Amino acid sequence: MADILMPKATAVWLVDNTSLTFEQIADFCGLHPLEVKGIADGEVARDIRGADPIANGQLSREEIDAAQGDPKRRMTALKSRHAEHLKPAKKAPRYTPVSRRQDRPDAIAWFVRNHPEVADAQIARLLGTTKATIDQVRNRTHWNSANIKPVDPVSLGLSTQIELDEIVRKAAEKRARDNARKGIVEPEGPTLEPAAETTAEPWPQADEED
Repeated sequence: MADILMPKATAVWLVDNTSLTFEQIADFCGLHPLEVKGIADGEVARDIRGADPIANGQLSREEIDAAQGDPKRRMTALKSRHAEHLKPAKKAPRYTPVSRRQDRPDAIAWFVRNHPEVADAQIARLLGTTKATIDQVRNRTHWNSANIKPVDPVSLGLSTQIELDEIVRKAAEKRARDNARKGIVEPEGPTLEPAAETTAEPWPQADEED
């Protein structure tokens, strides 16, 4: 059965405008029969205005008539013509211009050095990179390791300051929760240092033998 838009509002309309059983309405709307009974008794969804499933394109009049004639019949929903418009838009993957893609390893190195609490998945989403690349930078197996220098993603134009602050804040809160469960107490202090300070120290270079 297709997902029903506004299930309670649809149930209100069906209770008020049809002779369908509570079980039929509950099955169609994805509700419990007692909840539908509460709607009929005025105990549930008092302030909800009924939504006509026929006008919304979720049911046909013929389907309702057939179900009213057979209490054991379960109605089949049509795909609403409004469903596609009401679905939340899926966020597209972050696109990084070709000219900026070479800067990703520098931004990854900045996270590895200054904010190890940030999960690889968060870094990957923010920078539009992959976990494999993050591992290569962290383990210094990246093909360009000798030239990688930690630079914050805001300076590189890979993210905004707001996005960076948000991802660091979430990571810090998660670490605090994990530490609280383990009974670990950390000293209070800012989690995000100024970019000028976090880019001051050189990224350790690999020995020629490595």
